[in-house]
Amino acid sequence: MIPTDQPHFQCLGPLGNPDPTDLINAETNRIPFKAKNFSLDLWKDAFRSWPSPTKGWKDWILRIGNSNEVQWGERKLDQCIRLSIAYMERNESLLIAASYFWSDTLNAFMFGHGPTSPTLADVLMLTGLDISTADNSHLFDNKPSSKVETHSIGGWSGYIQKYQKTGHVGEREHAIFLNMWLDKFVFCGRSAGPTSVYLSAAERLATGGRFPLGRYLLGSVYHLLHQVAKKLLLGQPIGNLGGPWWFINMWLSVHMHKRLGFYLFSQRFPRDIAEDHELNEEESATRSPLNYGEAAIVLPGTGGNEDQVSRFFQTLYEGLAKDQQAWMPYEDPATRFPLTFHPFDDALNKDQDLMMAIITPRAIPVNFFGSGKTSNLTYEFYNPSALAR
Repeated sequence: MIPTDQPHFQCLGPLGNPDPTDLINAETNRIPFKAKNFSLDLWKDAFRSWPSPTKGWKDWILRIGNSNEVQWGERKLDQCIRLSIAYMERNESLLIAASYFWSDTLNAFMFGHGPTSPTLADVLMLTGLDISTADNSHLFDNKPSSKVETHSIGGWSGYIQKYQKTGHVGEREHAIFLNMWLDKFVFCGRSAGPTSVYLSAAERLATGGRFPLGRYLLGSVYHLLHQVAKKLLLGQPIGNLGGPWWFINMWLSVHMHKRLGFYLFSQRFPRDIAEDHELNEEESATRSPLNYGEAAIVLPGTGGNEDQVSRFFQTLYEGLAKDQQAWMPYEDPATRFPLTFHPFDDALNKDQDLMMAIITPRAIPVNFFGSGKTSNLTYEFYNPSALAR
């Protein structure tokens, strides 16, 4: 962070020329929209692994959470786990249009109003996941201590029926629960059904271990967009790549909420009540959101049609109007949501490890789960200075 001559104002340096035109022009020939004509046919099955409601999941969250809520809070899992209670509608047209502007060189969208990209600050604010713990987990080489049955059990609902217990919640049930959460709701595996790919990481979390899960999520976001951009440049169908489309959806909705006409503070999030709970006349099934993630995940979506994609594409190509831009969308003067980070508020930025994690360029891991026989260990580069304003 570089101090400026304005009180309480810092920037990610070097700031360089605030006019992004030269940078956008330099990247134009390397981003997908310049290379190939747009076609919705390329996007068939692209969102097949989108997290969908599963019968029994909410009740399982309530059961495991009753025994592990404190541990989830200490390990910075609680906010993101509770996000999986809500069903997120896809803003499919916006996702498709935005993907054509992805630059692999910068790991950023080259929109007309300037380069922008999900950062670790966005991961923190939207999911609450750990981004700053030192990563000594070596998850890629770890094998789970036990096995779970994942084949021919009736999908994820059958998985819940088989492994949800009654009475005391043990570490094994907790780990099996977290395996489903990581696979179905966080990293969204390509199989769209039960696997044990994330079981070793789940066991580590269930036994109190810590690692920067938020960095793994952001690395998966970048890697997903890299794969999509590569296929678009070659004119190939996207297919089912799996991956956290849901987080890209949240991030785009929050950063474009002014253009989309969304008011974050008026949204409603599902209450923590049993699935079979019968509401009385005075009860509501929803409540006010407690954080930006809960507000963003329940925003309305759109289908994928050529007219909507075309209009979003034109908006992103020309750039958002100045009064519609939200470079720092987490503005809440009334403090309705808890803020754990804000670049212009010194009182909130006392956690130096957190600040260094957010502003420091680094290689972030991708595909660190499972075994080397089924996954390709790789990294994506995190360079927040490219997004500085």
